[in-house]
Parts: sequence; C-alpha cells; structure tokens
Amino acid sequence: MGNRTKKITITALLCALAFAAVSLGRVPVVLFLKYDPKDVIIAISGFIYGPLTTVIVSLIVSFIEMITISDTGIIGMIMNMISSCAYSTLAAYIYKRYHNLKGAVVGLLISSFVTVAVMMLWNYVFVPLYMPVLREDVVALLIPAFLPFNLLKVALNSSLTFLLYRPVVNGFRAAGLIPKSTAPEKKNHKLIFAVVLLILIACVIFILSFNGTLAKIFGA
Repeated sequence: MGNRTKKITITALLCALAFAAVSLGRVPVVLFLKYDPKDVIIAISGFIYGPLTTVIVSLIVSFIEMITISDTGIIGMIMNMISSCAYSTLAAYIYKRYHNLKGAVVGLLISSFVTVAVMMLWNYVFVPLYMPVLREDVVALLIPAFLPFNLLKVALNSSLTFLLYRPVVNGFRAAGLIPKSTAPEKKNHKLIFAVVLLILIACVIFILSFNGTLAKIFGA
C-alpha cells in the first residue's frame, strides 16, 4: 500500500470516527447547547498530516452531518466548519511549525482562545438565523451560557486531544499505516499529563453541575 493510499485510508477512517463522535457522543450541557468530541478527532488528523487535512475532514464530516442527523441546514454546516477549523486548523499549523510537546501545548492553547472568540461572534451572528430566537435573547445568553459552554468545549477538546494523540499515532504505526518515528524517545511528562487529567475531571464535574442550571434560570 503506497503512502498516498495509506493517507487516504487514515483520513477516511478519521472522518468516520469524527462522524461517530458527533452522532453518538453528544452530551447536553445547557439549553440547546451540546458537546461532542468530533473536534478531537479532527485535531488529531491535523497533528498527523497538517492543517489542510483538518479542513478536508471538517468539510466532509460537516456535510455528512448536515444531510443525516442535523436539522440546522447549510447554516449549521457553516457554523460547524467554522468551529472545527478555528480550533483544529490553527492548532495543527502551530504543531507543524514546532513539532514537539511545547508546540502541541501552545497550539492547543492559542487555538482554544481563538475558537472561543470566533464562536462568540458567530453565535451572535448565526443563531437567530436558524433558530426561533431573537438576537436580543442571544445577546442575553452570550456571557452566562455561550461563553462558559465554549470555554468548556475547548478545555475538553484540548485535554482529550493531548491524551489521545500519542496512543492513536502509535496504533497507526503498529498497523504500518504511518512510518515509525525516528526521533529519540522523550521522557514521560507526568506533571503535564496529571494537569490535563485534572482539567478533564474538572470539565466533567462542571457539566454534571452546570447541566440544567441555566435552563431553569431562563425558563427553558
């Protein structure tokens, strides 16, 4: 199997995994906002093959989502692509430029802040276009609902990407789908992994405690 064929195979597999994540892994957080881990898979695809792959996977998955499980039409597809690309493409670009642990951490942090800013803007612009809510209602929800939701989303995505990237890549290498690394083995960064795990646990606790609270406040 040639390298091009292997790349297409892995990209297709990652598209399937990302769609499975969004179709089976949705978790209600507050009001109509739901978290799903598809951007984790998309970010991993970019860490493996670069930022262009994240755009391709985002487009494919968002389109399939639109014609199968989504009821938000083309506007929902555009929002999904904007969200996924803002997060995964920037992270993949930075990691490609600085291909080490620091590059991965910095890439995920910067992309997280950019994604939150972008989604706050696009939630303000797009939500009234595909949902029966007034723009004034969206503005009222920006800080108490959209901001914490988007912060929670990028925290979960970054934690899961950081924890899952290496096992996924090692699995592909063991299957002979991508070349084995020639770089020397790095020391185990136990402190960083411990911090990431704590962030992940904090996010889960936040979802369990936050879910339904704002819905009661706003009468949803």
